Amino acid sequence: MPIALIAASVAIGGCSERNAPVAKAPVSVPLKTAAKTDLVAEFNRLAEGIRSINAGVTIQLTSASSYTGVIKQYHQVNGFILAQKPDSVRVIGQLPVIGTNIFDMVSDGKTFAIYVPSKNQFLTGPAKLEKPSEKPVENLRPQHLMEAIFWQPIPEDAPVLLEQATDNGKSCYVLTVAAREMAGRGSASDWSISRKIWFERAALTMERVEVFGGQGRVDSDTHYNQWSAFESVQYPKQISLERPVEGYTLGITVTKLTANETIEASRFVLQQPPSAQLVHVGEDAGGAPR
Repeated sequence: MPIALIAASVAIGGCSERNAPVAKAPVSVPLKTAAKTDLVAEFNRLAEGIRSINAGVTIQLTSASSYTGVIKQYHQVNGFILAQKPDSVRVIGQLPVIGTNIFDMVSDGKTFAIYVPSKNQFLTGPAKLEKPSEKPVENLRPQHLMEAIFWQPIPEDAPVLLEQATDNGKSCYVLTVAAREMAGRGSASDWSISRKIWFERAALTMERVEVFGGQGRVDSDTHYNQWSAFESVQYPKQISLERPVEGYTLGITVTKLTANETIEASRFVLQQPPSAQLVHVGEDAGGAPR
């Protein structure tokens, strides 16, 4: 090889080594500080600032789920959520592109109804799930979504503890809210954990709410991400709802949202189609979808 060519090769090789990219050290994000009273006030501001939502969403099945009896082979569905405090909620799931309804469900906080066109069944029952059913579709409750998209303010007289913790590698403040747990007849009530509310410390945004039932049981664990401006309100674009007792996890992506407009009561009414089979949840309905 000519000397000039060798020299050029060496020069190129040397230049390549000198210009090799150097891995940058991760940038440390400064952590914000806040007092317990500040965090309680911020959570209550969020809770009281949203009275109703009319949202376009995608709903993604992210684990084995009660919803498999409705969503079937569809991993992700488009849909709409209408919700208005205190208890009214309607959720419609549709096939992507063609927009055919997969399910339509409503609740007023006391009772619920679900219409599943593919099964031609109309399910109804109490909004509160007393005991999970062996028939997965009977575990569906639109009220579960209501609890994830709205938050109840922390009562002024509720005991609240503050701790620092980490969640998925992020530094967080955690508010633990206590409440009296009702005991059986003749027994004294005792304190129990009602909720844990997580704020990540980089921006002091709420990122997680755990809701507890009796005996310290986790009833729901909801994560919130990508807080964004929707007109005059801030709301998360990503919501991940886990219901350990019912055995499902749903990912909800908010694609559009209108908040705090009055929603007509008629939009929370779901009538049973004349030809649909009526299924009373909790009764032996024979042939209820699995």
